[in-house]
Amino acid sequence: MKGKEAYEKRLKLIVLNLPEKPGCYQYLDEQGTVIYVGKAKNLKRRVSSYFVKESQTDKTRMLVSKISDLKYIVVETEWDAFLLENNLIKRYKPRYNILLKDDKTYPSICITKEEFPRVFKTRKIIRNGSEYWGPYSHVGTLNGLIEIIQNAYKVRTCRLPLTENSIKNGKFKECLEYHIKKCPAPCIGNINSTDYNSQISEIREILKGKSGELTRAMLKRMKELASQMKFEEAQSIKDKYDTIMEFREKSRVVDTGLDNVDVYNIDQDDDVVFVNYMHVADGCINQAFTFEYKRKMDESLGEMLIMAIIEMRNRYHSTAKEIIVPFKPDTDYAGAEWTVPQKGEKKKLLDLSALNVKQYRADRLKRSEKLNPEQKHLRLMKELGNLLGMDRTPIRIECFDNSHISGTDAVAACVVYENGKPDRKNYRLYNIKSGAGGDDYGSMHEVLSRRWTRTLAEGNPLPDLVIVDGGKGQMSVAKEVADNLNIDINIAGLVKNSRHRTEGLLSGFPQAEVGVKADSELFRLLEQMQEEVHRVAISFHKKKRSQRQTHSELTEINGIGEKTATTLIRKFKSVKRIAGADLNELISVIGESKAKTVFNWFRDESSSSESN
Repeated sequence: MKGKEAYEKRLKLIVLNLPEKPGCYQYLDEQGTVIYVGKAKNLKRRVSSYFVKESQTDKTRMLVSKISDLKYIVVETEWDAFLLENNLIKRYKPRYNILLKDDKTYPSICITKEEFPRVFKTRKIIRNGSEYWGPYSHVGTLNGLIEIIQNAYKVRTCRLPLTENSIKNGKFKECLEYHIKKCPAPCIGNINSTDYNSQISEIREILKGKSGELTRAMLKRMKELASQMKFEEAQSIKDKYDTIMEFREKSRVVDTGLDNVDVYNIDQDDDVVFVNYMHVADGCINQAFTFEYKRKMDESLGEMLIMAIIEMRNRYHSTAKEIIVPFKPDTDYAGAEWTVPQKGEKKKLLDLSALNVKQYRADRLKRSEKLNPEQKHLRLMKELGNLLGMDRTPIRIECFDNSHISGTDAVAACVVYENGKPDRKNYRLYNIKSGAGGDDYGSMHEVLSRRWTRTLAEGNPLPDLVIVDGGKGQMSVAKEVADNLNIDINIAGLVKNSRHRTEGLLSGFPQAEVGVKADSELFRLLEQMQEEVHRVAISFHKKKRSQRQTHSELTEINGIGEKTATTLIRKFKSVKRIAGADLNELISVIGESKAKTVFNWFRDESSSSESN
């Protein structure tokens, strides 16, 4: 305890003497390991806020309990603090900092550091002086670039250690690639390193997204060669020009006036933040990357957007002077200008970036739910609870419906859903006993009273949510029963349209429709619930009606009562089978005397029908 008190006393002294300037701070544990790195516009104010117990969240309280020492670095501007924070997080990988989740190794395009460089796609980065362009999260974009390079340029694919001296000494022989006109054969001296590397320079321009400048230079050179009657050389350039222009037209998304622009969009889901980055050059997207951050503390969306911008600009070596964002960050960036577009081509790019974030988030959710199906049901239950304004997730849901024909054979059904799935062993069926068969409200009142009274008497927990099939009136009945029993229970109603299809969800008192999209997973689940409780109620009603009709036919026989009729139905399942049974079968079920009565009744009936 003394050690902890000493730490706290020392920390207070450091905090009291912190400068009121921009900078970065580092929290260390007892072993001297950096567990958190933060940045601040005002170091003293920001660090002090962690130690104010009244404003501490659970996450902050946990972090503070681990701090044994702190260090800080003063910088000139807040943006410098962001940059320094990014570098320190990469260096120390602190336990409590947000983490960039990038578990995929995306492919890049490599230009090797050789006298006659090779160009190929790879997932392995080797720090040997070679150039790497990417990574490309969209493989289609990368394959498109590789295709244009292969079609417009002749670059070697072999791994021969080519040098000017080895080529002069005749160490190598041409291969098939040369004979099918896909390689200029530098291995036998058909092209010198200067001409070969001029191709590589043009390839670099394409990878930079500078194909517009390149095609303009090509067009000018074509005209010069044509004027000099060098038509063969002009045609060679034209072939490359056409290939590049075709690729540009395919990949252009906005006006070519938009050049060297970065685009970001961001969204969040609980403690995970999703960010999309796109770089636009000559109206074409030449880089696109979507990733996620795992939030560890209570970082704001603005702070996480800044971290993402720094991360991506460092990774892709972006020098864009304009950054399109969904909202303006709180800090200025000396190297570029923030743009929050409301319309036009820039808004089109921002919307496209938002679409990528949405798609990534949906794909991630699908992958996660395939691995853990329970997660999907829990998500839908949380969504339902939020829509209804509930203070807890409705894990257990009970749905009720009535069924009758003109008040006869009135029944009700209760179906139970546990975490979004039918719990059939807990379904319950009810015969309406109060004589309220033709009164749907009276039937619902009886069933809910019986259900909840028994639940309370047995000491069982009430459901998290009750859904009645019948709209506002049925909801009011449910609330009346709950008030009479003095219980607090969440009640919702499902309504149908004129075609008896699920139309909406009602909540609250007075009742109001809750907006659930008709094509959403939640709507389909609610529709399934309504159809299931209706199916169970109808099936029970049909069974009861069939039994009543069967019983009526059997009880018309003198000497046969309800009990005997029930015994026969349970054994033979139908009147037709009873009529066709032989005397011995009937005797084994209801005894000799009654068996003869039944046997003779159906034989007499049969004879009467034949005579008629």
